[in-house]
Amino acid sequence: MFKTVLTLFRGSVAAAEEELQDRTALVILDQQMRDAAAAVDRSKRTLALAIAGDQQEGRRLDATNARIADLEVRASAALEGGREDLAREAAQAIANLEAERDAAMTARALFASEITRLKRHVGNAEARIAELDRGRRLARASEAVRSLRRSGIEAARPYESTLPEAEATLKRLRERQMEIQAADEALIEIDAAAGPLATAEKLAEQGFGPRMKSTADDVLARLKAKRPNAA
Repeated sequence: MFKTVLTLFRGSVAAAEEELQDRTALVILDQQMRDAAAAVDRSKRTLALAIAGDQQEGRRLDATNARIADLEVRASAALEGGREDLAREAAQAIANLEAERDAAMTARALFASEITRLKRHVGNAEARIAELDRGRRLARASEAVRSLRRSGIEAARPYESTLPEAEATLKRLRERQMEIQAADEALIEIDAAAGPLATAEKLAEQGFGPRMKSTADDVLARLKAKRPNAA
């Protein structure tokens, strides 16, 4: 008898420990995903700063090239007018500007390399987070189903009183999954707004190729064509 009680106790402890580990694993996963998402957001901000810096260097480079071109014209005019002193002064200014131009070009090359690296890193991280999120939803669904089975929901008649609680639990689970799916779809739409499909739509709007989306005129024409007396 004592051995049986001891075995039962050990089994209960093992079951409780297993359940605790499962619950803890989901909590840890949630926090790890929050940390990963925060890290991706920081990478996106860094990417935005790199793009802004590259654009700033691009504007500086354009302005420097314009000043160099202007000074070269003026220096040539000074030489033709016999003012070599002024031409030399302009030549020195051009040399200084060319140094600034070279620095700006080097900076843009560095920015371009960093932007490429950050875009690849952000894209890879977002794909991995999306995969983890799908796995987390499946894990939660499996845990909910297992919890329902432990409560005896499958044996509906003997445990009919627990059906409302089970239905409420499943409803909350489905609502949560729909919220996550809606968030994923919103992110996809945000990414698509700057992707190849958006470019195709822009070209179609300018008359280059068929339209990507139906217009009100298209729908109206289709409805008219379905009428019995349509020609």
